[in-house]
Amino acid sequence: MRLLGLDVGDKRIGVSVSDELGITAQGRENIYRESDDQAIKEICNLVNHLHIEEVIVGMPKNMNGTLGSQAEKVMKFSKALGSSVCIPIKYWDERLTTVIAQRSLTALNVKGRKKKKKVDRIASQLILQGYMDSKSFKKEWK
Repeated sequence: MRLLGLDVGDKRIGVSVSDELGITAQGRENIYRESDDQAIKEICNLVNHLHIEEVIVGMPKNMNGTLGSQAEKVMKFSKALGSSVCIPIKYWDERLTTVIAQRSLTALNVKGRKKKKKVDRIASQLILQGYMDSKSFKKEWK
Protein backbone atom coordinates (compact mmCIF):
# COMPACT_ATOMS: atom_id res chain seq x y z
CA MET A 1 0.00 0.00 0.00
CA ARG A 2 1.54 3.30 -1.08
CA LEU A 3 0.79 6.44 0.88
CA LEU A 4 1.27 10.11 0.06
CA GLY A 5 2.29 12.56 2.79
CA LEU A 6 1.58 16.29 2.45
CA ASP A 7 2.77 19.29 4.44
CA VAL A 8 0.35 21.93 3.13
CA GLY A 9 1.57 25.51 3.30
CA ASP A 10 0.42 28.74 1.72
CA LYS A 11 3.28 28.85 -0.83
CA ARG A 12 4.63 25.30 -0.96
CA ILE A 13 3.37 21.79 -0.32
CA GLY A 14 5.95 19.34 0.94
CA VAL A 15 5.45 15.92 -0.61
CA SER A 16 6.60 12.46 0.42
CA VAL A 17 5.69 8.96 -0.69
CA SER A 18 5.93 5.65 1.12
CA ASP A 19 7.61 2.60 -0.29
CA GLU A 20 5.21 -0.11 -1.46
CA LEU A 21 5.38 -1.91 1.89
CA GLY A 22 4.46 1.23 3.82
CA ILE A 23 7.65 1.17 5.89
CA THR A 24 9.67 4.24 4.86
CA ALA A 25 8.84 7.73 3.61
CA GLN A 26 10.85 9.29 0.81
CA GLY A 27 10.72 12.98 0.02
CA ARG A 28 9.66 14.21 -3.42
CA GLU A 29 9.86 17.61 -5.06
CA ASN A 30 7.73 20.29 -3.42
CA ILE A 31 4.63 21.51 -5.17
CA TYR A 32 4.70 25.27 -5.55
CA ARG A 33 1.20 26.48 -4.90
CA GLU A 34 0.19 29.01 -7.54
CA SER A 35 -3.49 28.16 -7.02
CA ASP A 36 -5.47 25.45 -5.28
CA ASP A 37 -6.64 24.04 -8.63
CA GLN A 38 -3.08 23.78 -9.95
CA ALA A 39 -1.78 22.16 -6.72
CA ILE A 40 -4.68 19.70 -6.60
CA LYS A 41 -4.09 18.76 -10.23
CA GLU A 42 -0.42 18.02 -9.48
CA ILE A 43 -1.36 15.94 -6.44
CA CYS A 44 -3.96 14.01 -8.47
CA ASN A 45 -1.28 13.26 -11.07
CA LEU A 46 0.96 11.84 -8.33
CA VAL A 47 -1.89 9.79 -6.87
CA ASN A 48 -2.68 8.25 -10.27
CA HIS A 49 0.91 7.80 -11.44
CA LEU A 50 2.17 6.24 -8.19
CA HIS A 51 -1.01 4.26 -7.40
CA ILE A 52 -1.46 5.98 -4.05
CA GLU A 53 -4.13 4.41 -1.81
CA GLU A 54 -4.25 6.99 0.99
CA VAL A 55 -3.23 10.62 1.51
CA ILE A 56 -1.88 11.75 4.88
CA VAL A 57 -2.12 15.51 5.43
CA GLY A 58 -0.27 17.21 8.25
CA MET A 59 -2.67 19.03 10.59
CA PRO A 60 -1.02 22.13 12.07
CA LYS A 61 -2.39 22.10 15.61
CA ASN A 62 -1.47 24.66 18.22
CA MET A 63 0.72 23.42 21.05
CA ASN A 64 -2.37 23.13 23.30
CA GLY A 65 -4.07 20.87 20.73
CA THR A 66 -6.52 23.44 19.38
CA LEU A 67 -6.96 24.24 15.70
CA GLY A 68 -6.04 27.69 14.45
CA SER A 69 -6.40 29.59 11.20
CA GLN A 70 -3.72 27.58 9.39
CA ALA A 71 -5.49 24.34 10.31
CA GLU A 72 -8.70 25.71 8.82
CA LYS A 73 -6.85 26.52 5.58
CA VAL A 74 -5.44 22.98 5.48
CA MET A 75 -8.89 21.45 6.05
CA LYS A 76 -10.39 23.61 3.29
CA PHE A 77 -7.64 22.56 0.87
CA SER A 78 -7.99 18.89 1.91
CA LYS A 79 -11.73 19.00 1.35
CA ALA A 80 -11.17 20.33 -2.18
CA LEU A 81 -8.54 17.64 -2.75
CA GLY A 82 -10.97 14.99 -1.48
CA SER A 83 -13.45 16.06 -4.15
CA SER A 84 -10.83 15.29 -6.80
CA VAL A 85 -9.41 11.97 -5.57
CA CYS A 86 -11.38 8.87 -4.69
CA ILE A 87 -9.11 7.67 -1.90
CA PRO A 88 -9.12 8.34 1.85
CA ILE A 89 -7.54 11.53 3.14
CA LYS A 90 -6.43 11.38 6.76
CA TYR A 91 -4.96 14.01 9.05
CA TRP A 92 -1.86 13.58 11.18
CA ASP A 93 -0.73 15.91 13.95
CA GLU A 94 2.23 17.80 12.54
CA ARG A 95 3.21 19.79 15.63
CA LEU A 96 6.93 20.59 15.59
CA THR A 97 7.69 18.79 12.30
CA THR A 98 8.85 22.03 10.67
CA VAL A 99 10.98 22.87 13.72
CA ILE A 100 12.57 19.40 13.65
CA ALA A 101 13.19 19.71 9.90
CA GLN A 102 14.80 23.15 10.32
CA ARG A 103 17.02 21.96 13.17
CA SER A 104 18.10 18.90 11.19
CA LEU A 105 19.09 21.05 8.22
CA THR A 106 20.88 23.54 10.47
CA ALA A 107 22.84 20.66 12.01
CA LEU A 108 23.82 19.62 8.48
CA ASN A 109 24.91 23.23 7.77
CA VAL A 110 22.31 23.72 5.02
CA LYS A 111 21.56 27.41 4.54
CA GLY A 112 19.50 29.90 2.59
CA ARG A 113 17.39 28.87 -0.37
CA LYS A 114 18.48 25.24 -0.18
CA LYS A 115 17.18 25.09 3.38
CA LYS A 116 13.82 26.66 2.49
CA LYS A 117 13.30 24.16 -0.33
CA LYS A 118 14.10 21.16 1.85
CA VAL A 119 12.17 22.05 5.03
CA ASP A 120 8.72 21.28 3.59
CA ARG A 121 9.89 18.02 2.05
CA ILE A 122 11.44 16.83 5.31
CA ALA A 123 8.36 17.92 7.28
CA SER A 124 6.16 15.85 4.93
CA GLN A 125 8.46 12.87 5.47
CA LEU A 126 8.16 13.27 9.25
CA ILE A 127 4.36 13.46 8.95
CA LEU A 128 4.13 10.36 6.77
CA GLN A 129 6.72 8.40 8.75
CA GLY A 130 4.95 9.21 12.02
CA TYR A 131 1.66 7.99 10.60
CA MET A 132 3.20 4.76 9.26
CA ASP A 133 5.10 4.11 12.50
CA SER A 134 1.90 4.48 14.51
CA LYS A 135 0.19 1.90 12.32
CA SER A 136 3.15 -0.46 12.62
CA PHE A 137 3.25 -0.02 16.41
CA LYS A 138 -0.45 -0.84 16.71
CA LYS A 139 0.02 -4.02 14.65
CA GLU A 140 2.89 -5.16 16.90
CA TRP A 141 0.75 -4.83 20.03
CA LYS A 142 -2.32 -6.67 18.77
